[in-house]
Amino acid sequence: MPALFALCGQVFRSPTMASFAAFGSFSMLLLVDFTGPMVERLRAQAGLAAAWLVLISVGTLVARPLWLAVSVTVLVGFAVLFSGVVSSVLAGSATALLLGFVLPVASPAPLSELPARLAGAGLAAAAALPAVCLLWPRPVADPLGTPAARACRAAAEDLRADASGLAGRGPVPSGAQTADAARRRFAAECTAGASAELRAAFDATPYRPTGLSATSRALVRLVDELTWLCGILADRPFRTDPAPACDPAARTVRLLAADVLDHAADLLTDLCNGDTGPLCTAADELDAALHGMERSSTARLPADHPVGACEADVYGFLAVLDLSFRAQELGFAVLQIAGNVRLAAAAEQRHWSDRLLGRDPDASAAALTSARERAVAHLGRGSVWLHNSLRGAVGLGIAVLLAGVTDVQHSFWVLLGTLSVLRSNALNTGQKALRAVAGTVVGSILGAGLLHLIGHHGTALWFVLPAAILMAGIAPAAVSFAAGQAAFTVTLVVLFNIGHDPDFHIALLRVQDIALGCAVSIVVALFFWPRGAAAAVHRALAAAYTDSAGYLADAVAHALGHPAAAADTAGREAAAAARRLDDAFRTFLAERGAKPASLADMSTLVTGVVALRLAADAVVSLWREAGAAGERGDGQTEAHRAVLGAADRVAGWYRSLAVCLDAGTVAPAPLHRRPEVAARLVKSIRTDLVDGTGRATGTAVRVIWTGDHVDVARRLQPGLATAAKGSAGGG
Repeated sequence: MPALFALCGQVFRSPTMASFAAFGSFSMLLLVDFTGPMVERLRAQAGLAAAWLVLISVGTLVARPLWLAVSVTVLVGFAVLFSGVVSSVLAGSATALLLGFVLPVASPAPLSELPARLAGAGLAAAAALPAVCLLWPRPVADPLGTPAARACRAAAEDLRADASGLAGRGPVPSGAQTADAARRRFAAECTAGASAELRAAFDATPYRPTGLSATSRALVRLVDELTWLCGILADRPFRTDPAPACDPAARTVRLLAADVLDHAADLLTDLCNGDTGPLCTAADELDAALHGMERSSTARLPADHPVGACEADVYGFLAVLDLSFRAQELGFAVLQIAGNVRLAAAAEQRHWSDRLLGRDPDASAAALTSARERAVAHLGRGSVWLHNSLRGAVGLGIAVLLAGVTDVQHSFWVLLGTLSVLRSNALNTGQKALRAVAGTVVGSILGAGLLHLIGHHGTALWFVLPAAILMAGIAPAAVSFAAGQAAFTVTLVVLFNIGHDPDFHIALLRVQDIALGCAVSIVVALFFWPRGAAAAVHRALAAAYTDSAGYLADAVAHALGHPAAAADTAGREAAAAARRLDDAFRTFLAERGAKPASLADMSTLVTGVVALRLAADAVVSLWREAGAAGERGDGQTEAHRAVLGAADRVAGWYRSLAVCLDAGTVAPAPLHRRPEVAARLVKSIRTDLVDGTGRATGTAVRVIWTGDHVDVARRLQPGLATAAKGSAGGG
């Protein structure tokens, strides 16, 4: 930036070219930080430069008369801000793009000035491309990729150690038993440590708007899915004695799940170039093994293990089934992880045009069609992105109007003030405005003092400029927003005094202009959707939990012989609510500045919706083949009634959680496991769910597993209740 400013101002003797080169450098090198492979970054950088040239031309042409400038500012502001709904590239470039329009529209000039303006911006773009490549380029790898890969490998070793205890090798010497137990305990400790390390890395990672790509969002979900998997592994009973004989498929599923996790770890270490084929193949094998285990556990296992007359036999039967169910639960979790890792890799390897237009990796529609569908989906009153875009566009339009009416000396500073503090939350906007004005006052005092010290030795300002720019780039993240405003004020004071007799009055004028812009932001934020993106996420969470709880209850009711329960319809409604939640969560992440709610807590709540829907999906899958074979339950046994009652209680808790999330109140206390439910299952197996020879039927196995899936949803509740309490401040 200093080099271009010197070239244009001192060599070409063009103050206009110097100003646009300086602000172009600031926009292209400080306001954006594109992700992905270097080639993709350069393409995005070149696209930003081309857009700047177009916006400078439009801004110059419409700067006069004032009514035209205001009208076009509203239209351009809305188009730029709303385009972020299409892709993370456009979302992360919004501020940089708007600066390219704000600078010329707020500085009316004859059309003869346009070539100099374009030349300055072109020089900035020409300097930005090699700077991005050569001057400390950001790493390609996501900061979560490496700890996520370690968690996958630790969980894979844990699964293999667990499977070794299910080998069915007959009598095992006590020394070998001790060694196996030590191996399993060590693997469990490694898994717990890797999970904690991943969570710590996630909590410490700053999520900027450019981190909202499909890859980044998949990795955000992956954190909680791996935490969920590690929680399942930690929740299993730790055995020192040989495991009871069980379906051999339960061991096979664990080993195949370990292979899937290893392939996922390999892919996470190189998302840009890794081959997704081995992961997809391993996931398909695991999926086939899961279906095979369902068939064997519900067909052969009851015949091999008579229930008997005493409760000990029945509880032994339940213990054997528990090993198979744990394998099924683990398999579902691992398949979900594999799908997210594959999605992250596919998103990272998209063509640059698909990345720019936000086309999903699995989308069958063309990139333009996909972008149009995503944009149209947000043209509704409830759209978070639409509210943000309208508010920002109107705010910029009012700022242009006030700057033109008041005829301030540097009118674009008013727009910079509006742009820098406008948020989707009125309270946060007010706080940002106060900090912006405070920072500007401090920066103005520092700038005026600096000019007083330098006096008439204007050449010294050239030595100050690089340090001022460095601080303007570092201070917002390393110190605070107010410190960044102070450093940026000093930078502008230096820029506008180089080549002239130093004038400290320009520092005072900046305070006036920034204060005017901040006042515009506060007024607009108060009238346009003052609650912000966090409130929208809470509403979307409430709707998603309500629909997903209904899906779980309907799935269990339909499985256990209630034909009136429309599980398919409930499943579609739950999936639609989850998609709306994903969009709202994406907007929450894109909201600049400090989050009013904990990102970790929000992510836990979002992933909880996925886990709840997975439990319902698992119930539907478990009974699908039974329905085709005419083995669906009739809903009349004590076991059926016990599971149905448990499902109603669990679904009721999630509906209560939804109400609390929407209202911002305390979440309900998690439900505890009720021993009487297991006792009713035992009694029903002995009396109702056996054949004429005293052997449990396949229906008995499915009923028990359905109850286990309901209990999985119950076990999620303590973590979700804690996360809901932590996120209550954002509602």
